[in-house]
Amino acid sequence: MRAAAVVEVAVERVFFRGDLARLVIEPYHGYATPEHLVARGRVLAIREAERDVKGGSRLANARQMFRLFATHEVSGVTLRSGAHSAVTDAEGYFTLFVPRRDRQGWVDVPVSGGGTSAECPVLIARPDAGLMVISDIDDTMMKTGAHNTLTNLWTSFTGSVESRTVYPDAVELMQVLRQDGRNPVYFVSSSPWNFHEFLEDVFARAGLPAGPKFLKDYGFSEDQFLTSSHGNHKGDAIDILMAANPHLPAVLIGDTGQHDAQIYADAVSRHPGRIVHVVLRSAADGVGADDALQIDRMRAANIDVTVGNTYREALALLAAKVQPAE
Repeated sequence: MRAAAVVEVAVERVFFRGDLARLVIEPYHGYATPEHLVARGRVLAIREAERDVKGGSRLANARQMFRLFATHEVSGVTLRSGAHSAVTDAEGYFTLFVPRRDRQGWVDVPVSGGGTSAECPVLIARPDAGLMVISDIDDTMMKTGAHNTLTNLWTSFTGSVESRTVYPDAVELMQVLRQDGRNPVYFVSSSPWNFHEFLEDVFARAGLPAGPKFLKDYGFSEDQFLTSSHGNHKGDAIDILMAANPHLPAVLIGDTGQHDAQIYADAVSRHPGRIVHVVLRSAADGVGADDALQIDRMRAANIDVTVGNTYREALALLAAKVQPAE
């Protein structure tokens, strides 16, 4: 791990010789707990050219995607919001807690430090929310081929905002579940944080809602080699959101072929009575034996589980189940 960290630093020095852009705060969508607003982001030193993620040809797209990963993270930067502060970690990430007070909906938290500043948007669940939605992204909201490593890499590194395919029925399902913003939506994915801005652009273009994302850190440090496991990452994010919204039941959305069924079945066991429906988009080759076992496990716990290669059945069931706002 130490060797990998040294290599990463050496590569960054090669790519970031000469003029560096001023430090910038890359804000991520944050979330709220009963006591705090949780503002999140990353401090980077990058050239303005590296911020352009629009592509044309597959080669141009690949160059732009590479630039998303060729970032220079800045550790040890103290960031403040009023009287509250946080320090960036070895990969430049920060999590800053500020008092929640009597607020709801989207709130911008001003954050400054290192000679730069930004507004970090935070989503606070409305008091009239009836549920929360926790959804995977790859092959759940948009077509990626994440169950196949080579297909996933090709799609990720040669696609552009304009070329990525978002499932139309996924947009429709989110519209039904969100109820015009009444119910909060969160996204949990094993995609790297470097894709955050790119995913925001894809979602906005397709009509998917903005929502706090829990992505993964694939960096190197002396105590980290790449990242945590797929299951641990998603499971931990679900636990965080359950604690952040203790009074809201949850609808979980994912797909087969990437262990979502097992991750969600384990979450059902950890949070009895909190999960009211699980929706799984089935992979092209159908539902495997391991996923089928986990689906049976959830149904044995009296959880409604809808599985199909489209969301048609889930749309019908959830449209009837979701209570309209009064």
